[in-house]
Amino acid sequence: MSRILVIRLSSIGDIVLTTPVIRCLKKQIKDAEIHFLTKQSYSDVLANSPYIDNTYYWQDNSNEIIRQLKANHYDYIIDLHKNLRTWKIKSSLRVKSFTFNKLNVEKWLLVNFKINKLPHKHIVDRYFDAIQPLGVVNDGQGLDFFINPLDEIDVATYLPQHFQSGYSALVIGARHATKQLPLSKLEEVCKQVSHPLVVLGGAEDRETGDILEKHFHDKVFNACGKTSIGQSASLIRQSRAVITHDTGLMHIAAALRKKIISVWGNTVPEFGMYPYLPKGSTPFSIVEIKNLYCRPCSKIGYNKCPKKHFRCMMEIDPHIIADLESKYYNLP
Repeated sequence: MSRILVIRLSSIGDIVLTTPVIRCLKKQIKDAEIHFLTKQSYSDVLANSPYIDNTYYWQDNSNEIIRQLKANHYDYIIDLHKNLRTWKIKSSLRVKSFTFNKLNVEKWLLVNFKINKLPHKHIVDRYFDAIQPLGVVNDGQGLDFFINPLDEIDVATYLPQHFQSGYSALVIGARHATKQLPLSKLEEVCKQVSHPLVVLGGAEDRETGDILEKHFHDKVFNACGKTSIGQSASLIRQSRAVITHDTGLMHIAAALRKKIISVWGNTVPEFGMYPYLPKGSTPFSIVEIKNLYCRPCSKIGYNKCPKKHFRCMMEIDPHIIADLESKYYNLP
């Protein structure tokens, strides 16, 4: 038996992006026992995975979690996070480890000088590059997200009656404000889209969702802050199309093989974090303002536009989003 520790401490989308690696390790290494280390706040993301045998949670007292991990006598560590905390874990456990290349220099060049030296390769495929010595290969089956049956939402009772014939999901949240369409643009999107919209996001997005629901009460249902990750995934699974920022629910939508309209602000798909779907399975589209001189301004995001104009989002055409939504909504 090979006992393997996979590490990805955060966040929702990044953890979902590790799922092909987890699946392939479990299926391709004989008698593999897969353990996963993350933060407690992301416990729901992989809670129902059939490919994980044990999950550990990072603690402020790193010595305690390291003590627990040492007792497992791992054969390998696969570090898909690569920071000082994961370095400490690997140094303490002293077993063979595999670490993916974060390409920080290449990202820095793109952010600061707009020189693109990044490979044309999704981060999932870069994860597989890291474990190539183990003989594990990408099975091409895409991402996984397993919804707990208790989290499945009955839309017939949860949503208004006129949503029963179909709806699209509109994900308005994101970790950083510069990755989100501002309220005025979201209102334009809601106005242009012709189908009912279920708005999804965290508790911090609830006020925005309430405004959209108030202004478009016959078209918008606000579920922000009212559903768990699993329940949000259930609403996404039952939708006809998904409009989303570059955020965790975008990757969950990809894991559920949904038709995705992915809207990008200060970050760019070239970082390798665009929707990851099996080839030929489900369509997705990227909506962005290309060739904007200041974009990308960060590899992650800011609380507000550093240039104060926010052109990367303010110049997004809501008609393009609405046209794509209509197309995807009507596809089988």
